[in-house]
Amino acid sequence: MERRKFLKGAALAGAGVTTLAAPAVAQGTRTMTIVSTWPRDFPGLGTSAQRFAERVNVLSNGAIQTEYFAAGERVGAFDSFDEVSSGNANAYIGADYYWTGKHPGFAYFTSVPFGMSTQEWDAWVKYAGGQELWDELSGEFGLKKLPVGSTGTQAGGWFNKEMESPDDFKGLKMRMPGLGGQVLTKMGASAVSLPGGQIYENLVSGAIEATEWVGPYNDYFMKFYEASKYYYTGGMHEPGGGLALGLNASWWGSLSDWEREVITAAAYEEHANSHSEGMAKNGEYMQKLINEQGVQVREFSDEIWDAFAEGAEEVFEETRAHSAMAAKIDDQFQAKLREIGGTIASLEGTFINQRNRILGLG
Repeated sequence: MERRKFLKGAALAGAGVTTLAAPAVAQGTRTMTIVSTWPRDFPGLGTSAQRFAERVNVLSNGAIQTEYFAAGERVGAFDSFDEVSSGNANAYIGADYYWTGKHPGFAYFTSVPFGMSTQEWDAWVKYAGGQELWDELSGEFGLKKLPVGSTGTQAGGWFNKEMESPDDFKGLKMRMPGLGGQVLTKMGASAVSLPGGQIYENLVSGAIEATEWVGPYNDYFMKFYEASKYYYTGGMHEPGGGLALGLNASWWGSLSDWEREVITAAAYEEHANSHSEGMAKNGEYMQKLINEQGVQVREFSDEIWDAFAEGAEEVFEETRAHSAMAAKIDDQFQAKLREIGGTIASLEGTFINQRNRILGLG
């Protein structure tokens, strides 16, 4: 149907890496203060952010010294945006869909329902106009953004019961931020936005009845299986995309070209590495969840997927109506999704579908 055009897409992932030469003469050092939305030493998201901070030190030969603060160490996870926008810190690492309350356009620079895979998003941001729109939106808040991580297509979430029809979402209290959470509200659920460090306690206490997080590798360490045994594969809410390095625009503008190149190279490198790490480890940790913890893996039915689609259509209409900037972002995003995603589907999608059919995969 014409009104379902936004549903077309594909999946896979990638990113680029830059190499740099250090300047011949280093004049002192610069400190870069980074706050994060992730817990310290948390496998996956947390360790990725810390790896980026250390990589800046290494690539700059110590000319840029990073101070890294995990969620709660300097400010709360959801205070990171304001901490950097105000200039109290130089940069944050997080998911930009956390800031849809400030502007719904930020959701597109993490992931949106039925949106781009990581590979598609990376192509859009770096070579098809996405970065320019991201800069335009972020500039309204005194920020500059770069991609610094990716989880790939995320799991549909953890539930304490089987989700057999759209009716099972009515009244459900589920942790899901961004536009995906708004889709759930269209289905009668209550969407809750919580930072990662608060999800487990809320799930165990019953304050929420379901949650999404990332995928098997990251989710294993959250121990959601202690409260929920049903784990649903690929969800509509976060098919791919990126995590953000949000930099104070004034601070960014004060850097030399070389310093900006160092930070950009480290961010691009971690964007690629975090995605590759997740793809490498998801299979191993899915088996651990099943074999060690008795997790039961399920897929959403076509009926539920259709209900997701109905809700997403309403959410996109409301998002576009928010402002001219929101409509501008959605226009470009949807056009590039069809252009980039359609080509990937015809090439890699065709091959993967046939390979999987022949090998009996998935």
